Amino acid sequence: MFTNPGYGEYSGYGPPGQPPVNPDIQRWFETVDRDRSGQINWQELKSALINGQGENFSDQACKLMIGMFDTDKNGSIGVNEFQLLYNYINQWLAVFKNYDRDGSGSIEEQELGQAFHQMGFRFSPEFVKFLITKSDYKNHRQMSLDQFIVACVQIQRYTEAFRARDRELKGVITLAFEDFLNIAINCSI
Repeated sequence: MFTNPGYGEYSGYGPPGQPPVNPDIQRWFETVDRDRSGQINWQELKSALINGQGENFSDQACKLMIGMFDTDKNGSIGVNEFQLLYNYINQWLAVFKNYDRDGSGSIEEQELGQAFHQMGFRFSPEFVKFLITKSDYKNHRQMSLDQFIVACVQIQRYTEAFRARDRELKGVITLAFEDFLNIAINCSI
């Protein structure tokens, strides 16, 4: 897992309009960039990220996060994008730790339901159980950090797509089949 490098003053140089790269993040980036290309792909990211259960993040989580921060859409991220990703993961880690009250490295059904409730979602217990079942391939009872990030990002994307179409704020929309496919494909990439 990424660790907090003890944020002090930023030093170093970055492109105009972007904050300079934290030297600790720069060193971490260089360690992760195994092929020394100056870019990190999802496989390199996966080798560097460990969830609370001692396992590497899933392929899905790494592809999703690279895709979110890959501004030039070349399938990899540079050091500035990596710094944004680093901060993003640490924000989600703080949220995750807040709900992983027993410190198990995973969130169980009740903890996940509380997390979504405090995020403003009113999901039924059945839907929360469904999310855990879909994310936990081992025993269908818990969600790791990487699975939590994937679920939250996907829910956020679908929520934004739904809200854009719910102009009357009724909580109900009507979609043509192609519009539905457009939402599904755009939100899952």
